Amino acid sequence: MAWSDVQRPAGLPMVGRLAERAAIGRLLESVRDGFSAVLVLNGDAGVGKSRLLEYAAESAQDLTVVRLVGVEAETRLGYGALHRLLRPCLSRLPTLPKRQRDALSAAFGLTDAPPSDRHLVGLAALTLLSQTAMATPMLCLVDDVQWLDRESAETLAFVGRRLYADCLGLLFAGRGGTGGLEVFGDLPALRLDGLPAAEATALLTAGVSGHLARTVAERLVTGTGGNPLALLELAVTLDSEQLGGVAPLPEPLPVNRQLENHFQEKAALLPADTRTLLLLMAMTPTDDQAARWRAAGALGLSVRAAAPAVAAGILHRGTTADFRHPLIRSAIHSAASAAERRRVQAALAATSAPERRAWHLAEATDGPDSDIATELEAASELAQARGGYSEQALVLTRAAEMTVQPGRRSERCPDAAAAHLASRDLPKLLTLLELATPDLTGPAARARATRLRASVETFCGRHRDVPAVLLGAAAELGSTDPRASWDLLRDAVKAAVIGGPVITGASVSEVAGAAADAWHEVSLSGGPDQLMAALSQSIAHGYTEGAPALAAALARLRAADELHGQDLFSVMISLAGDELWDIEATREILARLVAADRERGALHSLSLALLAFAKVEIWNGRFAAAESCYVESDRCMAAAGGFRPGDFHKVLLYAWTGREAELRAAVAAMRAMSEGQGIGVMDRRAGQALSIFEIGRGHYREALDAQLAMFVDNPAVLGDINLAGMVEAGLRSGDRAAAAMAMERLEERAPLAGTPWALGLLARCRALMTDDDAAERLYEESVAQLEKVPVAVELAWSRLLFGEWLRRRRRRADARVQLRAAFESFEAWGATAFAKRARVELLATGETARKRRADTQLDLTPQEHHVASLAASGLTNAEIAGQLFVTISTIEFHLSRVFRKLGITSRKQIGARLPESDRFGRLAELR
Repeated sequence: MAWSDVQRPAGLPMVGRLAERAAIGRLLESVRDGFSAVLVLNGDAGVGKSRLLEYAAESAQDLTVVRLVGVEAETRLGYGALHRLLRPCLSRLPTLPKRQRDALSAAFGLTDAPPSDRHLVGLAALTLLSQTAMATPMLCLVDDVQWLDRESAETLAFVGRRLYADCLGLLFAGRGGTGGLEVFGDLPALRLDGLPAAEATALLTAGVSGHLARTVAERLVTGTGGNPLALLELAVTLDSEQLGGVAPLPEPLPVNRQLENHFQEKAALLPADTRTLLLLMAMTPTDDQAARWRAAGALGLSVRAAAPAVAAGILHRGTTADFRHPLIRSAIHSAASAAERRRVQAALAATSAPERRAWHLAEATDGPDSDIATELEAASELAQARGGYSEQALVLTRAAEMTVQPGRRSERCPDAAAAHLASRDLPKLLTLLELATPDLTGPAARARATRLRASVETFCGRHRDVPAVLLGAAAELGSTDPRASWDLLRDAVKAAVIGGPVITGASVSEVAGAAADAWHEVSLSGGPDQLMAALSQSIAHGYTEGAPALAAALARLRAADELHGQDLFSVMISLAGDELWDIEATREILARLVAADRERGALHSLSLALLAFAKVEIWNGRFAAAESCYVESDRCMAAAGGFRPGDFHKVLLYAWTGREAELRAAVAAMRAMSEGQGIGVMDRRAGQALSIFEIGRGHYREALDAQLAMFVDNPAVLGDINLAGMVEAGLRSGDRAAAAMAMERLEERAPLAGTPWALGLLARCRALMTDDDAAERLYEESVAQLEKVPVAVELAWSRLLFGEWLRRRRRRADARVQLRAAFESFEAWGATAFAKRARVELLATGETARKRRADTQLDLTPQEHHVASLAASGLTNAEIAGQLFVTISTIEFHLSRVFRKLGITSRKQIGARLPESDRFGRLAELR
């Protein structure tokens, strides 16, 4: 069964390509077995990619086969190719979950719904294809992927990364070196080169009807590099004397660029009407026959004009005329003169739908035209409404080119660059700004361009120079536009906080001071603004003034009806919460932000929010839940095709669990990033993790050294949360002066924060600093305060110190109570160093401390554990699939393995077999 308007005629038997055919065979077997598989074929023009797609179709007679061919002239139409591919499946659109249905409907212009994140569109496409494939296993063949519009290409690559057990195969083919394959770069791929000499000779011989001299065959095989299409063209175009070795062969032989020239020369011999029809066909997709023949009518062409092209082997014979090979389409399009293209574009403008008319008009016009530029701008708004940001950027760029007035042109270029930023096409954004910069007049236009460049640097993780650049742009803008100045300064503070002491051109305090002075002049629009204003105030004016501002900002965020963050917003929330030791606010806001990012399909923001939430889980002793967050974060970033965090983000987990090799590797990676990319916050996080690890195993001098590096730097963020560790490390290493310095700062800041976490640590450190029996009351106060909030590791830590103090005063029975609670907690979590420390103390009291037995849950993979925990929390398979951006069938597959490994038959039994499942599902409960 096949869905396609493109039916290929039977050709010569396939020669060679045994490895490639075997790979395709494995892909098809995986689909037949109920799984999924993806493969990208890339190589030069004519090397045999399309023939391998045909082989796949021939081998998949028992599957539903769906075809799509990219069209060069359609690359600007956002989601256009995806719509063509999914059109046969759209009858199932009403069955999708509502947010997926709305996202895909908006992308295809079927509703007036606002645009969704492109990854939510990807999830909808994934679900739609999966549902269709579950009815009948499916193979999707996509040729010339270099000519897909960017949104469609990214969506299909997203689908390819998320498939698992969906009875669906994706086989892509594209021409290398065209720049259109990068979005498929992390998918399984095969590079195709020319056929080996023996196989190339066999193919050439099969294509020649008469005598072929051996020396001629060798010359043709060598000269074409074994390119199959070139060999077959030569087999039918060379005359008998040339093939027999009597007449000389043409020079150069038609291969690569010469192969396109060969097809162009064949087309040039056709009648004028036929050439015009071929150009029209090259500029329209095969499956939009109505649009093609409406334009043909406007050009005065009839279907009879196709006959000479069929006779010449340019088009194949069939119910629907189409090019015999995709390369011929490209050759026809590139050979046409500008005047010929404009004539066809004018016909398309006269017969196209309104949303496409403006583009065709622009392409049909020679020179600037302000009226058409205005139409293009209106068309760009339609593209934006569908989430087609790449299309919006291209249309706005064309509008700028068509604009007569220089001032208006300079305004449209940054608009186009902003659309490129939304589509994450950063190279095109920078190229456009580079071209537009000389025409940018006035500080407002220059400031906007500067902010866009800074956004690129921030997105790529390069923060070193960003704060100073943005600070300079804000200074140039002055008071002429307070809102724009604040936007620049807010982003500058964000970059400065991330960059820390390694930023150049300005200090963190200078940047924060400028922002703290500027925010009073604007009406702050929401959570991110208010939080960044509070952070700026805290950095610039000190903790006494900053703590109340931060507390008020977090309170407003907790009370907000909706949370709409930006990239790095979750990071700022985490840092602000650390400054106040406010785990409850941090936990609640991050959980809501995770849910909001999932709802919007914002995978990049979701990935960062999950990393921040993992730290919350660690502080509460939910190490397995934190691992699940890390797994999901990595999968989200991988699905988004962006920067993959890597294991260094688990540095705090490694510290608590005593995994020294992984910890040291993570610390080295973080310090390299701090130095190389200007991400100074990595140094602070590495120091925090090292200090916890060293305290756990009793290496207090090493822990203090890590703490002092942060304390001396006196970071604006991520410093206070380490003060309690510095007090302990200072005292136990014999450096009471260092402990006193940390204690002085803690005495100042903890009461201002006023949270149970802060007050609990303050009481603990006062107890450590006390030499008399007053320490007992302080330890009891620490335990009482920490019991109020979800910081289980801090509570166990205070119990450990309290138990050690009691034992040294020979109160062994009282010590056992505290040490047993600490040991059992640390042991259950896998905090090995702290558990060992507690066990040694407990044994010294005369009690036996038994080690934990291995649990069957350890047999589960991280992904299986994650799915099992979500199922145990009460989520349905559909809800889990939507949360993890996979298909329902993939969830069913993982649960079947969970059931088998845990020896259960129902999801209701998961909770009993996963003792910590209530912990893992906590994030789901907070949605």
